[in-house]
Amino acid sequence: MAIAEIGKLNLIAMSYEKDAVLNALQRTGATEIKLLKETENTAPMIKNTGLLPECLAYFESALEYLSNEVENYNKENKIKNNEHSDDLTVNYSEFIKAGELKAEAEGLAAEILRLRDEKRSIRSEINGIEREINSAEIFCAVKAPFNTFKNTQHVKVKLGAVPAAAVDALSEWNKSADLAVIKTVNKTLDGAVILIAYHKSFAQAAEEALTSFGFTACPYAEDSRSGEEVLRDLNEKKQEYKKKAQATDGGLIALADKIKTLKIYCDYLSFELEKAELSDKMRQTQTTFLLEAYVPVDAQSLVAEALNGVSSAVYYEFTETDKDEVPPTLYKNNAVVKNFEAITNMYSPANYREFDPNTIMAVFYSIFLGFIMGDIGYGLLMFFGGGFVYLKNRGKDSGLKRLAGVFAIGGICAIVWGVLFNSFFGINLKFMSAVMPDAQKDMWTFMGISVPAVLVISLEIGIVQLFAGYICKAVQFWRRKKIWDGIWEGVTWALFSLGVAIAIVGLIGEADTPLLAYIGGGIAAVSLLAAVLTAGRHEKVLGKFTKGFGAAYGVINYASDILSYARLYGLMLSGAVIAQIVSKYAVQFVTGGNPALIILGILIMVIGHLFNLAMGLLGAYIHDARLQYVEFYGRFYEGEGELFKPLGSEHKYISLNK
Repeated sequence: MAIAEIGKLNLIAMSYEKDAVLNALQRTGATEIKLLKETENTAPMIKNTGLLPECLAYFESALEYLSNEVENYNKENKIKNNEHSDDLTVNYSEFIKAGELKAEAEGLAAEILRLRDEKRSIRSEINGIEREINSAEIFCAVKAPFNTFKNTQHVKVKLGAVPAAAVDALSEWNKSADLAVIKTVNKTLDGAVILIAYHKSFAQAAEEALTSFGFTACPYAEDSRSGEEVLRDLNEKKQEYKKKAQATDGGLIALADKIKTLKIYCDYLSFELEKAELSDKMRQTQTTFLLEAYVPVDAQSLVAEALNGVSSAVYYEFTETDKDEVPPTLYKNNAVVKNFEAITNMYSPANYREFDPNTIMAVFYSIFLGFIMGDIGYGLLMFFGGGFVYLKNRGKDSGLKRLAGVFAIGGICAIVWGVLFNSFFGINLKFMSAVMPDAQKDMWTFMGISVPAVLVISLEIGIVQLFAGYICKAVQFWRRKKIWDGIWEGVTWALFSLGVAIAIVGLIGEADTPLLAYIGGGIAAVSLLAAVLTAGRHEKVLGKFTKGFGAAYGVINYASDILSYARLYGLMLSGAVIAQIVSKYAVQFVTGGNPALIILGILIMVIGHLFNLAMGLLGAYIHDARLQYVEFYGRFYEGEGELFKPLGSEHKYISLNK
């Protein structure tokens, strides 16, 4: 539960050692280059990325295309191959020598993109042939060569197609056209092929009629082939292009084992680009360069060892950070709490000058998540499901892995709460007895009013978190040597929370402890009075009054904050009711004896509970996070920190084993 102490590295080295120095710093994973302020007798280093952005985009496009083609091929052929998965771990020595892959990578990319363009061209040709086949199919019934339908000295002959709806109308027209003869060669649902012959003196009337009926002349009028032969040739041509496409696919699949090479080279180029872009944070002389970086104090010996291995012409020293600067934040948490850091970071990373709240938040978040689910069965699914995903992704640090870890830990709490509520997929186990009240039935009398017992418990849980929030606020002040501020603004309100919690217990009729109401009320009253009187201690006369009034008025906000925790009860109750309904009907069907109903009962059990679990987790994740952000962090958290980002730590395609 701490933020790593950060120091500074000040370095000067010969310009020709720049690349080696940055490579060494990257290997440590413990330096973040910072902007170096103007230094005497130095000039800013000019950033020169050259063609690196374009090169990286070029190779990434080739890699993406090849990866997609291989993935689609494996899916179509039901091939399970993990060799090209995203979990690719590369040794540092292999990564740093990736510059030697340039010639191979260029050849690969050129071949991949050539095959891509060739495949697109072939696909375009096939599409064109398919369109032509669609047009030619209607003429397949023409048995004679198309060029046999020729005009004579006095008669014009035309072969073509009309819409199906125009065939009957054309026949009616033909009855009144003595100088024209029409024959239907082929008829389909979409249209018909007709052969029309008309005297040249009747040409204008005939052609006007054909136009009005949507006549389209046969595109093969000069062809020596029949309709059947044209269609056959088109299909053969299509098959030839399909073979070319298969050969192209084969060429791409043959390159599948080169995906690793491209991934390494792309991430290597990305690192080279990062180094080039960092130049504008450094300064230079005619022969040297200077840089400044943030380094965790615990890692300074590691960084020193790496720099000593570069050259004896590298001069450096470690210093403390200035009091007026805010270094980046590097959390120091165990494997369990690390899963919850993402929840805090979604709100805002802690700033370097405050303490890390993730451990305390993780405890409350897990308790609340377990309370909302509140079922042994759901807890087991969360634990094993989340644990499976976590272990499957244990080789890399991803958001999915951390979320799975949160749900697995929340699953343990859900099991505990499920035992207390005696709930297993909404069913009360006969060999157990509930410790907690029934969420749907049990009521307590609070100041003469009947309220759900579990609602009161959820509010008490909330007050405990508010108490912890004020203690955290006190600790925040004490870390900055502000002892009295910590007492008056933290401890005083923590005691107020304690008094409220005790008073609520005393006001519950079933508790039969009215004395606690007086004790808790007294503690709350005294602490509130102390808060009011000390709220304006740093202000002048009028300010003391307004600050004191504001502190008293804050009790209203405090009450609304407590009521916010009623959402724990609401979410828990909705999930419990749905679980009971699903299990009730599923058990009735399964125990009915009818095989069909047994199958239906099993389906209801599985689908119903999975749906309830998914919806419950979605609501729990969001509302649990809201309680942390608004009610808990609102007491003390400052945030607005910048996470520590070591040089060369971000890799898109590989995991670097240093």
